[in-house]
Amino acid sequence: MKNFVEELKWRGMIHDITPGTEEELAKGPMSAYVGIDPTGDSLHIGHLVSIMILKHFQACGNKPYALVGGATGMIGDPSMKSAERNLLDEATLAHNVACIKAQLGRFLDFESDAPNKAELVNNYDWMKDYTFINFTRDIGKLITVNYMMSKDSVKKRLSRDSSEGMSFTEFTYQLLQGYDFLYLFQHNGVRLQLGGADQWGNITTGTELIRKVLGKDAYALTCPLITKSDGGKFGKTEKGNIWLDPERTTPYQFYQFWLNVSDDDAERYIKIFTMLERPVIEAAIEEHRADPGRRTLQKLLAKEVTIMVHGEKEYENAVAASQMLFGKSTSEDLRKLDERTFLAVFDGVPTFEISKDKLPCPVQDFLAVETAVFPSKGEARKMIQGNGVSINKDKFTDPAGQITEADIIDGKYILAQKGKKDYYIIIVK
Repeated sequence: MKNFVEELKWRGMIHDITPGTEEELAKGPMSAYVGIDPTGDSLHIGHLVSIMILKHFQACGNKPYALVGGATGMIGDPSMKSAERNLLDEATLAHNVACIKAQLGRFLDFESDAPNKAELVNNYDWMKDYTFINFTRDIGKLITVNYMMSKDSVKKRLSRDSSEGMSFTEFTYQLLQGYDFLYLFQHNGVRLQLGGADQWGNITTGTELIRKVLGKDAYALTCPLITKSDGGKFGKTEKGNIWLDPERTTPYQFYQFWLNVSDDDAERYIKIFTMLERPVIEAAIEEHRADPGRRTLQKLLAKEVTIMVHGEKEYENAVAASQMLFGKSTSEDLRKLDERTFLAVFDGVPTFEISKDKLPCPVQDFLAVETAVFPSKGEARKMIQGNGVSINKDKFTDPAGQITEADIIDGKYILAQKGKKDYYIIIVK
């Protein structure tokens, strides 16, 4: 069985680790947890580092727990936040928790009979009946305000303009997260908490609580917050987060995100976001450095992560879809795309609308009168004769030809192409 800490070290996935953690892991299987904030019904790739650490933890023979913060999600973690977030109601949180568990099942084994199968827990289950008086009496007296004020997440918020400040609700968050660790230590034997570097203060509050209440040692390990080599925010595009939910970020868009990372980022990300073995990764990096133009590292990274999140079929569809713009694809390939992928591939291209009763329509009228693909019928005719026009990826070579209902894709689209790079979507209504 692999050494968990050594595995994370060479992958660049350790930021902080409490003394004695590696020694404890060497004694035999342990249980550890990662907390996930269920403020949405989908995880995004910002969550992937912590999830991959749990995945490695399970692969090394240990038992992972995924804790969804049904209780703490009603409050909001102040770490790295500039403002207090909106609070969610119970029904919304329950929906989010169910969706998140389904996504985690792509990474962790929840279903087998293995002794180290993953478990999902919800801190709402042990917080819902815990009264404020009992919590402040049992837990609040154990951690001083001085200790809480020393945490970076608190200091950063308090150093801001006083009009923003920090509510008592947020100030108590680290006590609640600390209590989660204490509860799981007592009831599930969880002795290690994993998380992002921004969680170090909250996690160590938990180890302090366990020491004070039980007189025992607990452990912490955090991973770096992932950044892009150009200083930009990882996992963000002009349209926002890259989500794991295919309805929010299509598998094609997901695949394209990884395919388009820089060379430097690809070398880091392939270690962090895949389960490929070290010799495979090192060979791939060497091959890529020999000929960066082929982007072999990005292609391998995009393949591994897309299959892990969306499955083999969606990966194959994403590769095929990528050929629509840059490869020699056909009308048959185009018609295989589902509507969601079709629109993702051609996102941003000019669109026109035409009524179905206009079909059949002479191609020159279709391209220059009913739509504005060409400024004039003469230019349309000239380019058709020059073999420069395609309809649905097939060359259209007859200037006197017709566009008919048989050309409609998915019941409402026709794709026109002018030259090599200019695409137009005609929506048939």
